[in-house]
Amino acid sequence: MAEKSQRAGRLRPVDLARAHGLSTQAVRNYEEAGILPAADRTPHGYRVYTSRHADALKAFLALVPGHGHGTAASIMRAVNEGAAQEAFRLIDESHAQLLDDRQTLRAVESALRDLEPATTSGPVTASGHTERSRPGGVFIGPLAGKLGIRPATLRTWERAGLVHPSRDPLTGYRVYDEAGVRDARMTHQLRRGGYLLEQIAPLITQVRAAGGLEPLAGALADWRERLSARGRAMLSGAAELEAYLRGRGQDPLSAP
Repeated sequence: MAEKSQRAGRLRPVDLARAHGLSTQAVRNYEEAGILPAADRTPHGYRVYTSRHADALKAFLALVPGHGHGTAASIMRAVNEGAAQEAFRLIDESHAQLLDDRQTLRAVESALRDLEPATTSGPVTASGHTERSRPGGVFIGPLAGKLGIRPATLRTWERAGLVHPSRDPLTGYRVYDEAGVRDARMTHQLRRGGYLLEQIAPLITQVRAAGGLEPLAGALADWRERLSARGRAMLSGAAELEAYLRGRGQDPLSAP
């Protein structure tokens, strides 16, 4: 029965669903959301789909891995409404986000490469009692001097949540342990790269969650692979969307 229906160019919801491992309700939901064109109805009210709907579903499912469900749905709605240029704008935004993510990854990798192994228990040159080191930590003055910044800058980073120094119980001065020195040095590198404090904060959080720089290397490799996968998925999605546009007779080159 299904084969006879398909040979006649008519597809039931179950035909589309089975082809992609979906439920028939999902297919109906996609139509109601505008992801698929509106289906014709039989005299008894049953939906009738065609190869055009099959192509729309194929394009949507190909777009999801690269753009996400929400953006992919918006792209398909725009196409089905005849607004191809809006669909292209949404695609451009996704590519811009991917580029921004790649630049962020490169900035983090560059910052990590520039971080020399640092210890906090050795001697630190001091110019006064507020710039001394202590076992297991470094006072704010020596750390600021080593980074070539003012102590006030470190205090600004602290208010932004980028560094979390403790306090020396005798003097009350800020003390940075090994993790604190690492966070300060990474913040310094990213600031030199032009990143804003609010952009740096989630990166520092990721370093802390990974338990340091060495465990983060695996996370960065996974991040890189996921970005590459998104890029390839965008290519696949673009090919399916182009096929769907051509099938609808929407030539993007002739669109206003």
